[in-house]
Amino acid sequence: MSGLSDDTLRKILTQIQQQAIQSQKQLSLVRAQIQSKEKEKKILSLTVRELDNVPRDGSGAMYKGVGKMFIEQDRKDVDSEHSAQEKQITEELSTLTKKSKYLEKQFDEANSQLKDIFHSQQRQAA
Repeated sequence: MSGLSDDTLRKILTQIQQQAIQSQKQLSLVRAQIQSKEKEKKILSLTVRELDNVPRDGSGAMYKGVGKMFIEQDRKDVDSEHSAQEKQITEELSTLTKKSKYLEKQFDEANSQLKDIFHSQQRQAA
């Protein structure tokens, strides 16, 4: 680091700082998405639990809300739709969690690079 001019060092610091800020913004966005998906999953599980309390009589007909209307659906279709939604939400949560871990790692690396540069500059100045 001793061979770098002040201007070059300043550019490097600015670039690393921008990377840290961008990672932090993306991380907060991903965390908000995770919270939203967890809320969706909880609502879905509550819906499934309440539907399990409904007796399974011979008709098997249920109604699904579509806008301001209701459409009759078979119980099997409703159950399969709910399980597909649960599977999709679980996969999305998994993907978002991986992305969150990656962004946390990227943010930590940028911060450690900044600290290393500052410590090396302080040692040189002393």
